[in-house]
Amino acid sequence: MALEIERKFLVRGEFMHLAVKQIEISQGYLSVDRDRIVRIRIVNEKAILTIKAPKSGTDFSRHEWEYEIPYDEAKQMMKACLPEVIRKTRYIVPVKEHMFEIDVFHGKNDGLIIAEIELKSESEEFVRPSWLGEEVTGNPRYYSANLI
Repeated sequence: MALEIERKFLVRGEFMHLAVKQIEISQGYLSVDRDRIVRIRIVNEKAILTIKAPKSGTDFSRHEWEYEIPYDEAKQMMKACLPEVIRKTRYIVPVKEHMFEIDVFHGKNDGLIIAEIELKSESEEFVRPSWLGEEVTGNPRYYSANLI
């Protein structure tokens, strides 16, 4: 069983000039139940099915399983997803030994920018760059599944 240890922050400063990669993402949700999230994500010609479930006693960690699926099937599955599809541009920004994934949302979430960092443990230390704003880890308002 895979475990995702992630912290989320709002972004309050310039970061794009630091990005080493930019990715366009579309993602839809088949389930956004509190105890199980099932997501389809399409990036270029690659499609991923992701299942997430909470891990008891923590806001930072969740169980996560990801499977690459055929692109054509993912396009069909997107039609079965909940009404809204999230579109965002992800910027990859290295900060010391970590990589921040910074999502700039489009459409009805235009203007929202969230940075995520994956850690090896919940107590792992990391450098907080000047553009990093308020921490929103554990705040359901900022879960992508709730942004639809």
